[in-house]
Amino acid sequence: MITIATNMAGRGTDIVLGGNIEKDIQAVEANEGLSEEARQAQVAQLREQWRVVHEQVKALGGLRIIATERHESRRIDNQLRGRSGRQGDPGSSRFYLSLDDPLMRIFAGDRVRAIMDRLNMPEGEAIEAGIVTRSIESAQRKVESRNFDIRKQLLEYDDVSNDQRKVIYQQRNDILDAQDLNPQIESLREGCFTDLVRQFVPMESVEEQWDLDSLEKALAEEWMLQVPLREKVQAASAITDEEILEMVLAAAHAHFKTKLDSVGAENFTSFERMVLLQSIDSHWREHLSALDYLRQGIHLRGYAQKQPKQEYKREAFELFGQLLDAVKNEVTRTLMTVRIDSDAQIEKAAHDIEERAEHISNVTYSAPDESGQAQVVAANLAGQKQEWGPVGRNEPCPCGSGKKYKQCHGKLA
Repeated sequence: MITIATNMAGRGTDIVLGGNIEKDIQAVEANEGLSEEARQAQVAQLREQWRVVHEQVKALGGLRIIATERHESRRIDNQLRGRSGRQGDPGSSRFYLSLDDPLMRIFAGDRVRAIMDRLNMPEGEAIEAGIVTRSIESAQRKVESRNFDIRKQLLEYDDVSNDQRKVIYQQRNDILDAQDLNPQIESLREGCFTDLVRQFVPMESVEEQWDLDSLEKALAEEWMLQVPLREKVQAASAITDEEILEMVLAAAHAHFKTKLDSVGAENFTSFERMVLLQSIDSHWREHLSALDYLRQGIHLRGYAQKQPKQEYKREAFELFGQLLDAVKNEVTRTLMTVRIDSDAQIEKAAHDIEERAEHISNVTYSAPDESGQAQVVAANLAGQKQEWGPVGRNEPCPCGSGKKYKQCHGKLA
């Protein structure tokens, strides 16, 4: 039997001398129409037939491996050679290589071709020389060394994202396992408002450096917090930047507590968990894309006499810090500005909408007349329909448009 394959190294194909009869034996054992003795007899017969063929193939030399090229890795070549010695079976292998093969052409082609020219070797004749074999093995060692360096470098880059991945996944697990998320939410809120205050009130600064008007405006417009900082500063004889920060944090905590009390902490926890997980997941996906883009171009830092791996680690750390800040700000903003309506408010809003619908007036609509020209008709439906009384759908519309009622004001209704 001849088997032709593009490649057959590694696992997945078992070549048994004389053929593999395990499938045939399983088919016989699964045949319920045979008795136990008949099954055993057929299995024994199959094994005896296989043994005869197996011995014939062994006598002929076993499996012969014929390869038409050499791989970049000697390991794969050795795996192919090992095919011919399955569990001690006899066999042999032979590799044929053209001078135009990539390995020969890139690494040793010119030298071997020069030797052939000097020796006047005829075209198409096989070359069996130690120098050729050594040249091929030397080329394979160079390729293996390069591939090893590539894998090693890839692993070092991947370790950076793997460390960050562990942190993110640990945070997600903590959020999923926690019964009460208030400590985490409060920590995020404090960090967010601390960053906001420090933009306008720098740490350990004097009052002349503070921009309280802009801080009050930002709190009111972005966070819906009314904090009279300017009045308190003017009323106090002496005040520090830490006291300003404490006032803002106290107002933020009070605002959130009021919202929490109106709906109940137990009902709000599931919403907090959903907001946290969605924010982390979306920003983590964006962060992984940013790391991929960073890795593709980081090698160019070598032209600036910088270590690409060190630059990658430094910038990946900065991106991770930006990720955590983005999650902190988004979660805090969502939870601080979310509007919570009670059941009574929802019912009242629905009732208001129904009332407005009943008192619609001054409706303006356009439609082509019989000549095809557009005409605009304004109608006070609420008042006119009460004056008209009941109108049949196929009767002329009382508004005087000349159309049937069902195609005019009846259609709008």
